[in-house]
Amino acid sequence: MTRKQPIIELKSIYKSFGSVQANKNISLKINAGTIHGIVGENGAGKSTLMSILYGFYQADKGTIIIEGQKVSITDSQTAIDRGIGMVFQHFKLVENFSVLENIILGAETGNLIAQALASARKTLSKLAKEYELNVNPDSLIENISVGMQQRVEILKSLFRKAKILILDEPTGVLTPAEAEHLFRILKNLKNEGKTIILITHKLKEIMSVTDTVSVMRQGTMTATLKTVDTNPEHLAELMVGRKVLLQIEKKPAQVGPSVLSCRQLNYTDEKGVKRLKDISFNVRQGEILGIAGVAGNGQSELLEVLSGIKNADGEIYVNSRKISLDSKDSNPRSRRHLGISHVPEDRQKLGLVMDFYAWENMALGYHHKKTYNPNRVFMNNKILKQETKERIRKFDIRPDDPDLSAKSFSGGNQQKIVLAREIEQNPNLLVVGQPTRGVDIGAIEFIHKRIIELRDAGKAVILISVELDEILSLSDRILVMFDGKVMGEKKAADTNERELGLLMAGID
Repeated sequence: MTRKQPIIELKSIYKSFGSVQANKNISLKINAGTIHGIVGENGAGKSTLMSILYGFYQADKGTIIIEGQKVSITDSQTAIDRGIGMVFQHFKLVENFSVLENIILGAETGNLIAQALASARKTLSKLAKEYELNVNPDSLIENISVGMQQRVEILKSLFRKAKILILDEPTGVLTPAEAEHLFRILKNLKNEGKTIILITHKLKEIMSVTDTVSVMRQGTMTATLKTVDTNPEHLAELMVGRKVLLQIEKKPAQVGPSVLSCRQLNYTDEKGVKRLKDISFNVRQGEILGIAGVAGNGQSELLEVLSGIKNADGEIYVNSRKISLDSKDSNPRSRRHLGISHVPEDRQKLGLVMDFYAWENMALGYHHKKTYNPNRVFMNNKILKQETKERIRKFDIRPDDPDLSAKSFSGGNQQKIVLAREIEQNPNLLVVGQPTRGVDIGAIEFIHKRIIELRDAGKAVILISVELDEILSLSDRILVMFDGKVMGEKKAADTNERELGLLMAGID
């Protein structure tokens, strides 16, 4: 097979879920030995289409051709047998198993597990060296970073002899350095003749790593282009159907009195590791305070202390009033009573109950309010459903059905549900972690505008993000954290990625 021959051909693929048409008459060719990007808004049908190729779903109609042969992919094992591997946005790993155990799980050979593990260890060592996928095979999944977990998922596919590798939003949970390393890995795989399909909403990544790119909108394929023949602005317009602001515009901040002040915050985790070390800062009305840093340097713990999930030593003042950090009085509900709303970094673990309906999730944390619970016995579901419909419209949540469970929405639309719930409470302070993680370009523009609107209405915002572009674009002031400490403070207008990057690396 020559490089220019298609290794994958999809013809007239249709897939619906009830009344929702996820894929409509989609045809696509992907050449062997290339990196092919697929972009589109959340809910455009990208993940559904690739899940059909992987056998996770079956198409209602259409044809799949692999290496020139028409195939029926009835399940994921059939896809694996055809040389197709997929790394999902949310990893499919057993957390209390080792790396090695996860890699051979479901692909054991021989009668004895010890023999299978020994054979797999040799194969794993060879793959790790060949593709820069080094990871300790004996480490437990729960003890390694998210970036390392992703390497394990890629190794799982390569161990099963995948020729085609699908990655769904692979950098949504990675630091910039981890993302750069991932792209080196993908280029190595391409050079070895593997075919990579990259589902992402990050246009800079598409431009830097792909050979071709396909654009989806509302379940249809709108264009397939050579990457060198397009640019981020053109792709964004094809994705959304209109021109998109890739750089948010905002007026100078009109700063008021302090809303929240922290003094000498210290936090030690359950393993005895000090995660926050003498953290002091304040945030005022009408400003966005960005907190930058490589993941794992205390930002997550700070977010959870501010929102009342974790308790810390030190002092916190809200509107000049000292609040208790005692475990009895320090909790998310007490913070909400003070006008603090919280968008957690992990929407699925801390922001939503995945089996609850959208309208039930809109009440999470606020179910005690008289509007929803007037007699403190029964919830007023009618009012809550009506309010959810209004928020779905206002935040352009798709599908626009409040009776769908949270797990029925794409990751970006799950994020919008959490943001709608918290922003619409009209908080004095919004504490938000990774607001656009796994969110498409159109939704990013919308979320950024809502955060700016909140700031312009005189509210205070604390923004924690690993995306330096996002921190620089939205923030008025920026704190940089390293090893649990504040390394420095900069005005956003007076700094740049290089200067912040040095502080993030602990270089003052």
